[in-house]
Amino acid sequence: MAAILLMAMSAVGPGFITQTATFTAKLGAAFAFGILASVIIDFIVQANIWRIVAVTKMRASDIANAAIPGSGYLLAILVIVGGLFFNIGNIGGAGLGFNAMLDMNPKLGGSIAALAAIAIFLSRRAGIAMDRVVLVAGIVKLALVAYACFAAGPPVAEALRQTVIPDNIDFATITTIVGGTVGGYITYAGAHRLLDKGTVGVENLSAVNQAAFTGIAVTGVMRYILFLAVLGVVASGLVIDVSGKGANPAAQAFQASSGQIGLRLFGAVLLASAMTSIIGAAYTSVSFLTAFKSDLSERARNLATVGFIAVSLLAFVIITTPPAAMLVFVGGLNGLVLPIGLSIFMYAAWARSDLMGGYRYPTWLLVLGILACGVTWYMGYKSIGPIFAFLSP
Repeated sequence: MAAILLMAMSAVGPGFITQTATFTAKLGAAFAFGILASVIIDFIVQANIWRIVAVTKMRASDIANAAIPGSGYLLAILVIVGGLFFNIGNIGGAGLGFNAMLDMNPKLGGSIAALAAIAIFLSRRAGIAMDRVVLVAGIVKLALVAYACFAAGPPVAEALRQTVIPDNIDFATITTIVGGTVGGYITYAGAHRLLDKGTVGVENLSAVNQAAFTGIAVTGVMRYILFLAVLGVVASGLVIDVSGKGANPAAQAFQASSGQIGLRLFGAVLLASAMTSIIGAAYTSVSFLTAFKSDLSERARNLATVGFIAVSLLAFVIITTPPAAMLVFVGGLNGLVLPIGLSIFMYAAWARSDLMGGYRYPTWLLVLGILACGVTWYMGYKSIGPIFAFLSP
């Protein structure tokens, strides 16, 4: 459950909420196909990476270094840097959540959320505290989004039809959604949590597979319900502003379906999403520090996580870039991290069976992984645009 929720809740963070509202407003019911495609790609990626981590009993950076010397350091740097930028955006998302929920200043709200996350990792039982906070936040988020979906009254039959027979297929949206929901640190969050919990080895593969499938299923349900909540508003004829100039499409959708209460609910959903993402990004990014120092104790990792969140908070306070723009940039960066890491893992599965103690890797999963690898490289190429757009003056 710890691994499932950490991965699933991180994959449905503030960035995904904003993206879903934006793309649903643009594509309508046809966006359902994009969600289905992203879930299928996510499952192939997660099933491969979780299995390899479980069988080798090694962290992702250590697997990469063993398969291709030096590649683990590159992967670690990319994940840590991407996680840091993502966390700045997540803290900003928490601030926007507090603002929508309580009319609180976003800077103050983001600071409160970051300090709460720091308190979790400073506690003596940080692992248990983290798991419980993620569980509660996940339940709250699911309940509130389900309520918003019910209140919006979406055309479910039309959405289901276009899930498999879409009127329009927009590959750019699929690229963005996959890069923002399974790229970067998110790919490794659940696998590293399983490793820390000791659920590894060939003898535990059935549990690992079940966790991967359940995690993606939870993610898919959350994505689809959120999509339906926005679709109900769009189908009613309301025009949602997606210009990007200070617009908040998701907040508009929630407010349109439930009035002022809907806006407050949106704030709570965004806050819950941001908290789980702050925790997930910090925990997973710091887990890659073992590439540089393998004998880090659990206490040392917790303190490093506290430092990671503190640096993110300081940057959030200083940087004037809007959180939404930061999340777009990081989504592009994660779109590059995903194919690099997946390529290394697929090479390890294909050519380095010695790392897995002679374990015979399933051919069907290897083939699907290689195909997904090709798709993610294309997505990585498409994600370069947002990166240059963010960096350009």
